[in-house]
Amino acid sequence: MIVHLKKDIGSARAAQIGEEIKGFVIEDTDKFVVITSSSKKELESKYDNDVIEKFIFNDDMQLSSKKYLNAVREIKIGNVTIGGNSKNTIVIAGPCSVESEEQIQQSSKLLKELGLTTLRGGCYKPRTSPYSFQGLGLEGLKLLKKMKDEHGLTIITEVRDATHVDEVIEYSDVIQIGAKSMYDHGILKACAKTKKPVLIKRGFGTTLQEFVQCAEFVLSGGNPNVILCERGIRTFETKTRFTLDLCGVAYLKEHTCLPVVLDPSHAMGYAYGIPDLTRACVAMGVDGLLIEVHPDPSVAKSDASQQLDHDAFKNLLKTLDPVAKAVGYQIV
Repeated sequence: MIVHLKKDIGSARAAQIGEEIKGFVIEDTDKFVVITSSSKKELESKYDNDVIEKFIFNDDMQLSSKKYLNAVREIKIGNVTIGGNSKNTIVIAGPCSVESEEQIQQSSKLLKELGLTTLRGGCYKPRTSPYSFQGLGLEGLKLLKKMKDEHGLTIITEVRDATHVDEVIEYSDVIQIGAKSMYDHGILKACAKTKKPVLIKRGFGTTLQEFVQCAEFVLSGGNPNVILCERGIRTFETKTRFTLDLCGVAYLKEHTCLPVVLDPSHAMGYAYGIPDLTRACVAMGVDGLLIEVHPDPSVAKSDASQQLDHDAFKNLLKTLDPVAKAVGYQIV
């Protein structure tokens, strides 16, 4: 249950009510919001004078639900707005990993050349093998910050675990929670305390409800700027890396009030299929794309097979505008 309380009751009274009904309290601009478990359906009459309205839910997808907010939440990523009435599909591009200053400089210049605004690059890499490249860590974050300062780009990078979440929050504009870290409550709680956008990737063995309920951890902690990212789930198929769940995307668009971004790179796993898959994503009318692009994928230190080279990415970008326009969106 979500309960809106009058602003004039004060924070002490709101906190008292929250404690009494075992709920989380968020201070909004014109009200206090208390969120309890969805199992709670009734509120005692003694609270009637403090309450503006209440919302009852069948499950714990509450703050993320279109039954609560019918419109998609509007989120600013640098100078670009997604969600709300924007009808923008933001293209977030860059290498899987920050490998060197020369490499990330080339990637940054490519984005500027193409009029794109948001650079992705991993610094802490949650790899499957302990012998694989683990990322440059803090050095990589500082390189991303340098690209932000030199080129005016917005930076998104991934948190691997709670030990460096504060560093990522400090250096990035958008915090990415990866598929392997989706259940890390240390990360979720830290991201709930900031107002920076948080992009949560769906775990490859995660149901849609489990996915959205991870977003609820951040939302209920006071950060309304949460983005959902579908990046493929594990099925019986072995010829692609994962299976991109576009049916799941349709569900998220219909039932949640959160912007949805798609990652065709991780889903496909092979560069040859990414252009077609990306166009299919755009045709869904989504809020963003996360695409891995490397100056020379053949020497990439991680996920080499799924990264587009610069020429392939330029060619792909040219084909996206007509698809976006056909569904009433624009590529930004």
